[in-house]
Amino acid sequence: MTDEPYIIFGSPVISQAEIDAVVRTMETCWIGTGPRVHEFQTKMAEYTGAKHALAVGSCTAALHLSMVVSGVQPGDEVITTAMTFCATANSIVHTGATPVFVDCQRDTMNIDPAAIEAAITPRTKAIVPVHFAGRPCDMDAIGAIAKKHNLLVIEDAAHAIETVYKGKKVGSISDLTCFSFYVTKNITTGEGGMVTTNNPELAKKIQTYGLHGMSADAWSRFSDKGYKHYAVVFPGFKYNLTDLAASIGIVQMQSIDPWLRRRNEIWAQYDEAFADLPVVRPAPEEPDTVHARHLYTLMIRDDAKVTRDEFMGQMHQRKVGTGVHYRALHVHPYYAERFGYVPEQFPNAYWVGERTVSIPLTQKLTDREVERVISAVRGILS
Repeated sequence: MTDEPYIIFGSPVISQAEIDAVVRTMETCWIGTGPRVHEFQTKMAEYTGAKHALAVGSCTAALHLSMVVSGVQPGDEVITTAMTFCATANSIVHTGATPVFVDCQRDTMNIDPAAIEAAITPRTKAIVPVHFAGRPCDMDAIGAIAKKHNLLVIEDAAHAIETVYKGKKVGSISDLTCFSFYVTKNITTGEGGMVTTNNPELAKKIQTYGLHGMSADAWSRFSDKGYKHYAVVFPGFKYNLTDLAASIGIVQMQSIDPWLRRRNEIWAQYDEAFADLPVVRPAPEEPDTVHARHLYTLMIRDDAKVTRDEFMGQMHQRKVGTGVHYRALHVHPYYAERFGYVPEQFPNAYWVGERTVSIPLTQKLTDREVERVISAVRGILS
C-alpha cells in the first residue's frame, strides 16, 4: 500500500479566497439570507441566461418547490428516470404525486425520450429529465413530447452547471431548472441549490414559498431601508440559502471555466488510459453540446476478473475513493415495495446500476494524483 495520502472522492476546492469571503460576510453580521444571496442569484441568472434565479438550501428543495409552484399535487404523475439519485423521486413523493420511472439509455445513462412517451397517462403532469454526470438530455425530443401533451418540464441539473445543449445553457431551456451546490459538485456552497426560470410568476412563487410563504424576505424586512410588514400568503417552507453559503458560491463561480478545462484534461487522460481494459468508458459527448464533466463512470464488464464491488474494495486498499452513481432507484426497497417495481422492469438502468463505478474527477486533483488513480485502475483490471 502506498504511503501517499488517501484520494478522497469528490473533495472540493476551498481556497483562501472562499475563506476570506466568508469572514467578510461574518464581519457584516448579515449571515442569513441577504445581499450575498441576491448577488449570487444575479450571477447565476447571468451565467445561465435565465431571466430569474432563486437560491434555496439544496437541490432537493429546488425540485420540491418547482413542483409545488407548478401545481403538482396528489393524484398527479411525474415521469422521471430510474437512473438518478433518490432526491429526484423523493421530491415528487413529497408533493403527494406518484413518481413514474422510465428506463435510461444504456450508453448515455440519460432518460430515454421514447420511454417517456410510452409512460404518459391522463394523470401525467410533468417530466423531470436528469442530465446524468453533466451530459445534456435530448431536450428537443423531451420538449416536443411536453408540448404535445401540455406537460411541464422541470430539469434536474444537479450535475450540469456548465452544460450546454445546442447553443443553449442548461437553466434557460425549460419551465424550471434545478441546480445543486452540494460539497461534491463542480462548484459548491457546502449545501445549497438554485432554481432558474424565465417565468416571472413561477419565480415570484418560488421566492415566496421558499421562505415560509411570506410576502417579503428577511433582507427587505430588516435592511437599512426600514422595516416592512409581511403577509403569509401560502403555508411555505424553510428553504432559504444563507449569505455565508452564497459568499462561497460567488467566489467559486469565478473559476467555472478553468475548472472545467482541468476536468476535461483529466477526462481525456482517463479515456486514453482505460481503452484496453474490460470496462465500458463514458460515451463521447454529442455534437453541439458541452458536457459538464461532473462524473467519470466506468462500467465493469462481466468479463473482468473482479466485480464492481470487488473493484471498489481494491481501489480503497490503494487509497483511492470511489462512488456508485447510481444503483437504479426502482430496486431500492421503498420504491420497489410501494410501487411494485421489479429489477428487470427497466433493464438498462438495472444493468448500469449493477456495474457502474465513479472514479475521482475534480479540478483539485494534482497530476500525481491522476497518475495514482490510473495506476490503481490498471493494476486491478489489466
